[in-house]
Amino acid sequence: MIAAAPFCAPSRPIQRFRPVAAYGHFRRLIADKEDTAQVFYMGECLPSRRFRSLAEAFCGSEAGRALMASEPDLADLLDDHEALLRLPAGSVAHAYVDFMRREGLSAAGLVEASTVPGIARHADGLQWFTDRLRDLHDLAHVLTGYGRDALGEQCVLGFTSAQYHDRTEWIIAWLGALEMRFAVKTTAPFLAAIHEARRHGAAAAKIYGQDVRALLAEPLDEARARMSIRKPRQYDLAHRRLRESGLDPYSVLALAAT
Repeated sequence: MIAAAPFCAPSRPIQRFRPVAAYGHFRRLIADKEDTAQVFYMGECLPSRRFRSLAEAFCGSEAGRALMASEPDLADLLDDHEALLRLPAGSVAHAYVDFMRREGLSAAGLVEASTVPGIARHADGLQWFTDRLRDLHDLAHVLTGYGRDALGEQCVLGFTSAQYHDRTEWIIAWLGALEMRFAVKTTAPFLAAIHEARRHGAAAAKIYGQDVRALLAEPLDEARARMSIRKPRQYDLAHRRLRESGLDPYSVLALAAT
């Protein structure tokens, strides 16, 4: 049904660029990294013509139209852990299930987090594309090797922002790393890790363009090699230096927010 929908529904309002309001939402996100609704509010405040053009081109491409017509709901697919675990050991699917269970996450949780007051949904291709990016966020963690610590979250956003020109994600990644740099006394290369992630994202195959069912069945190392996803060296170095300073990488965000 979505394949027959217009790219942009007439019901969509014209978005205005509101950087001051976006910064307010960013501060709330820094104070509580689990308050992911702030990310979606920021996106409403920081519309990007490049992102919209990319989304329209993908939705109009042969590959995009095929995925829109044939791919099942990604949240349902990704939350069916029993089915995913029937795929071969060592596959992307197994790594994904391990990650989600370890972190206590679900794809449905991301869907719920994106349903926020004041942001309407529209039956069009642009909504399908933005939903796709949302649903693939945790899979991006698995493919890139970035964890759910504060820096890992910023690095994933740096990586994916380069893949689809998302202004909001790049601002969150860069400002988040800057906050950590000033708040934490360490030689950990926070900013270098973000910039490396962005370079790696720009050079890699687009995660949003993958046939997700085929990708999940692929061996993880082979999928990374095929997609040219490089090892995050600056991120790993940051973790080592934090631990050498007696700091847990998962506590850095709390320190930066004080």
